[in-house]
Amino acid sequence: MSTATMMSCIEISEPGGPEVLKPAERPIPAAGPGELLIAVAAAGINGPDLMQRRGLYPAPKGASDLLGLEVAGTVSAVGRDVEGWFEGDAVCGLANGGGYAEFCAVDAAHCLPIPAGLSAVEAASLPETYFTIWSNIFMTAGLSAGEVYLVHGGAGGLGTTSIQLAKAFGATVVATDSPADRAAICADLGADRVIDYNDEDFVDVVRDEFGGAQVILDIVGGSNIARNIKAARHDCRIVQLAFALGSKVEINLMPVMLKRLVYTGSTLRSRPDSYKSQVGAALLEKVWPLFAEGKLKTVVDRTLPLHEAEQAHRLMESAGHKGKIVLET
Repeated sequence: MSTATMMSCIEISEPGGPEVLKPAERPIPAAGPGELLIAVAAAGINGPDLMQRRGLYPAPKGASDLLGLEVAGTVSAVGRDVEGWFEGDAVCGLANGGGYAEFCAVDAAHCLPIPAGLSAVEAASLPETYFTIWSNIFMTAGLSAGEVYLVHGGAGGLGTTSIQLAKAFGATVVATDSPADRAAICADLGADRVIDYNDEDFVDVVRDEFGGAQVILDIVGGSNIARNIKAARHDCRIVQLAFALGSKVEINLMPVMLKRLVYTGSTLRSRPDSYKSQVGAALLEKVWPLFAEGKLKTVVDRTLPLHEAEQAHRLMESAGHKGKIVLET
């Protein structure tokens, strides 16, 4: 373990735009009971980071005020009551904040070994999206083999993860995105049908070609909310995980009742630690082996050094990236 006591990190000087992200120095956190202290090699950037920076998604009580919900690196210290982990182990983990730093303390039950053959940068792109998609699409919505799964924003972080997992477990995947280069990524990842939403109406395509969707993942909101309901089969489960076009809409809810639809959503960070531990255990058992089998791959758009977090957030907000943006320490 390092004898250093201070670490580099990125702080939020005040709520606002990317310019409020400032390099800083802080004491290295300790590994508390049940935690691993990770020497961070890379940290993924996610939508909730942008929301927290703007002052719209405060850190939960007791969590670090630093941004960063997923990290990868090596175990620097093992907290009390932790079994199965040792100093020097390659690890990636779902953090409750604190990832934009050289060290981060993470609940050991929310950590996973870096899959064989993956770099720390690639592994840092996994935890947030894999925990999110597995918990919402598989555990809550119950996506199963043979079902028609509609994914909006297929070339983004959640979308690229979602397409691959759904295909690996036997679903028929319909993905939307635009322009053509983003649509091509969806096809490359295995989507059975890709819809460029500037050229085709996803409602017509899903209904005419597939008889409607049985599970829908939406990150768009706005006008998509009513259109998803139209695209849904009876008993469809619609999962809302973001609202790029807004969350306030006026819609007719009668079809929800008539088609027996389930409309749900969640934020992962506020879920109990015990729940996230269940998700982590399921990923280790059912999903992590698929990397070794070549059925899953990472999609990292680009990497930037930690001190360029401001630029990384600007890139994230431009929505021109494909897959994930990752910071390196």
